[in-house]
Amino acid sequence: MKKLYAVLGDPIGHSMSPVMHNDLFSFYNIDAYYLPFQVKSEELREAVKGLKALGVGGFNVTVPHKSTIIPFLDEVDDLAANIGAVNTVVNKDGKLIGYNTDGPGFLRGLQTSLSSLKDKRVLIIGAGGAARAIYFTLANEQPSSIDITNRTLEKAESLIEACPYAISSTACNLSEASKQLEEYDLIIQTTMVGMSPRTSLQPLDLTNMRKGTMVCDIIYNPLTTQFLYAAKEKGAMTQNGIDMFVYQGALAFEKWTGILPDTQRMRENVLTQLGGKTC
Repeated sequence: MKKLYAVLGDPIGHSMSPVMHNDLFSFYNIDAYYLPFQVKSEELREAVKGLKALGVGGFNVTVPHKSTIIPFLDEVDDLAANIGAVNTVVNKDGKLIGYNTDGPGFLRGLQTSLSSLKDKRVLIIGAGGAARAIYFTLANEQPSSIDITNRTLEKAESLIEACPYAISSTACNLSEASKQLEEYDLIIQTTMVGMSPRTSLQPLDLTNMRKGTMVCDIIYNPLTTQFLYAAKEKGAMTQNGIDMFVYQGALAFEKWTGILPDTQRMRENVLTQLGGKTC
């Protein structure tokens, strides 16, 4: 009997997860299918109950449900609980267990270009859900420091206060961050600034950035944001959001099936859907 997997969100029509996961189920000869479900916030509890009753193998969770779904699950792993968000759910013997693969997915992708974070000085731009997942994950990788810059300084300060892991961190506004960019080895852009259709925008002036800095932008539409173009012109190594998207999906697939899938295949599939090539 075919096993059902799903993604819940609102909106959901833009999601590339069904194409990516259905290709993997076919490639690995797994009798399963992955469907997108648009679920309104007020219907989330009933949707989760319905998926559980149907015996789904698991499902993904995307905006705006990553935090609000937690009370409707049977268990949540420690990292997801600390982050306060779930993007992957596994049905284990009738028990729905929540995980967060966003932060670990970003780390796996980053490690394809940067082998170690040990003693690195890191700046994260943004203080939302993606920033939180990445910050908490990287805090365990022994960087020298992780600073947070955000348009609203109070949100950056709150994020630092919420981190359960020992890490040297300072909150600063965007103007302060731009002045001290030469201090950082790794800069991570986690906001929606520069995302299609407002592609001419960038969150931070990179004038003071050192050549050779690693610069990541978790946006993948467009594949190369204005922020990454500016970073490349300054001599930075760059990485867009494709790697985070692919690896968070790969880690979810592994949790459901026990198979860590071919990430190069996933990457090529996503790029085909986007109609372009990465930077």
